[in-house]
Amino acid sequence: MKKFADTPFLPTEVEIEAINENEAKISAYPFESGFAITLAHPLRRLLLSSSIGYAPIAVKIEGASHEFDSLRGMLEDIAIFIINLKNIKFKINGDEEQVVVEYSFDGPKEIKGSDLINSEVDVVSPDEHLATINSDCNLTFSLIIQRGIGYMPSEDIRDIVGPDYIPLDAFFTPVEKVVYDVEKMLVEDNPNFEKAVFNVKTNGQISPITAFKEAVSVMYSQMSVFNKVFDLSEVTVSDSGEEPTEVKELVVRIDELNLSARSFNSLDRAGLKFLGELVLMSEVEVKNIKNLGKKSYDEIAEKMESLGYPVENTLPENVASALRRKLEQLKA
Repeated sequence: MKKFADTPFLPTEVEIEAINENEAKISAYPFESGFAITLAHPLRRLLLSSSIGYAPIAVKIEGASHEFDSLRGMLEDIAIFIINLKNIKFKINGDEEQVVVEYSFDGPKEIKGSDLINSEVDVVSPDEHLATINSDCNLTFSLIIQRGIGYMPSEDIRDIVGPDYIPLDAFFTPVEKVVYDVEKMLVEDNPNFEKAVFNVKTNGQISPITAFKEAVSVMYSQMSVFNKVFDLSEVTVSDSGEEPTEVKELVVRIDELNLSARSFNSLDRAGLKFLGELVLMSEVEVKNIKNLGKKSYDEIAEKMESLGYPVENTLPENVASALRRKLEQLKA
């Protein structure tokens, strides 16, 4: 039988499938119609714009003064060297936001990303080509590696690094691809529920699961601005998608509460089977249960108080919603 809803249905399931080290599929369900895309679209944007990564922001090359210069004994011009450098993906090995690393190579040698790994930084694209130098060349340079999000053009970096360094366009975003799909699914004979499926791929600087977790965290923090106006302190969400602990406590059957026969019979005749049904009722609703006298009411109120759920108190909305779903399943 159809029932009137007073809150949107809350999804309860999250599935994570690791496709490989840098790619994962994350699914959440079931959503009411329209809710999956409402969540999926902003999460995709946050994954692409707010994930933390690392990038070289400036380089100082001994013997070269600007990006249009050339270096004796190196096959590539400085401009090509810089393009190759920006294709190499670094990762700082500590908690520092910025490190300066020094390199020196003698030829003949083909220099790749793997040659730039040291105690301060790792390289997650070790096969990327940087430069080819001959036996007459000594290539000495220093790099500034920065932690950040999004993109910063070289023009904005120039004043930060000073005149000795050549500034680089900094592409911090470690997320290479985010694709989402909204699939229809059946819930209790209703075919209009939805599953949000995300496919996330990173460059290896962070894992796709970490990137997704950070995007969700950014979404929460952005919405917290409304706490200045609205009291949302009681609005909480279960991180794991599992039922809140309170739900398990509230599906205790009323016949296990050791009530008197008079009180139990009044509740039983009203069709109430679980403690959670009483907790979801207002004080007035409990008092108005048919054939429930004052003594029985006082006994029930005292029992609920002793269990930590006084009649006059209300549950947080996420707990109440999860409890309603659980009770519907138990009474189906």
